[in-house]
Amino acid sequence: MAAALDVCLRGAGIVGRTLALLLAGQRLRVGLVDAPPSPSHSDVRAYALNAASRQLLQGLRAWPDEAHATPVLGMEVHGDDGGEVRFAAGPAPALAWIVDVPALEQRLGEALRYQPLVTPLAQPEPAALTVICEGRDSATRAAFGIEHDVQPYGQVAVAARLACEKPHGHVARQWFAGGEVLALLPMGGAAPPSGGNEVALVWSVRQDRREPLLQCDPADFEAQVQAASHQALGKLTLTSVRAAWPLQVATARRWCGPGWVLAGDAAHSVHPLAGQGLNLGLADARVLAQVLQDRDYWRGLGDLKLLRRYERARRADVLAMGATTDGLQQLFAQDHTAWVALRNWGMRAFDRSGPLKDWVVRQAAGRL
Repeated sequence: MAAALDVCLRGAGIVGRTLALLLAGQRLRVGLVDAPPSPSHSDVRAYALNAASRQLLQGLRAWPDEAHATPVLGMEVHGDDGGEVRFAAGPAPALAWIVDVPALEQRLGEALRYQPLVTPLAQPEPAALTVICEGRDSATRAAFGIEHDVQPYGQVAVAARLACEKPHGHVARQWFAGGEVLALLPMGGAAPPSGGNEVALVWSVRQDRREPLLQCDPADFEAQVQAASHQALGKLTLTSVRAAWPLQVATARRWCGPGWVLAGDAAHSVHPLAGQGLNLGLADARVLAQVLQDRDYWRGLGDLKLLRRYERARRADVLAMGATTDGLQQLFAQDHTAWVALRNWGMRAFDRSGPLKDWVVRQAAGRL
């Protein structure tokens, strides 16, 4: 008869797999519930991971090889009336790393295959602690009756991969215009020094633009991206399928209860303009694992007082990031002349702010 589980993880995405490896490293018996496989499709997602996330995944031997983890050595953020902010990595190796999602998932899967204390499950099983990390549309969260405050943006993120005429130089570029945000993220690994000629597109656009951008001719799509990016990388050529998903800011009203806890997008989601969504989820995994490891010997894994330590430790950071990204999105959605002048003036002032700008870089990069 199989040994009883210590922890049942409902959700085998990146956060769930990472947490499973962390808990198994504490000699806990973990069940990992995965959803049935979906039909095969190309995954064009790419995440910006900070130094803290990189260190966590390297410690689990799950960091992708350099061909699938591109260092970001600089960042350019462009407003809609001359405002501009530029960031440089400085003494740090990189501001962030743009990681190919399928490559990261593959490395996590390989690490799990060599971890005998993690058992793949088709259905949830009883355990001292249930961790719900199924994503923002979590069925278990709904079944548990956990209220989830959601504010839709009326926008979708359109994602694709593009070949660019000019090398990207390991610079992430972002443009705000008309309430929309276009990001071109460097891909292709660490070499050559001038950067490769592949970028990941994440374009936050109005809901009514979803189908026109997904269904238009590739040449038309390329021309629209080139225009929105002011030809910064020259001619762009679509090299992948296009995908889209709705955008929202959301948080669960309760993150834990006796014997259960939320993590990752099941607990919170933010606008992708700052590239912090997965970093927040991986920080959840790291903090929850540390709280469980540091518990008093007599306290059970599902003890509510213990789980509230995790919630208190994470909620403030998540709410702060959600407020920041929401505020920026709302600020650039305003089209009145006074707002346009104010936000672009603010960008120029921030770019010259010195210590404040350095502090923001350290926060975003996970180097506190």
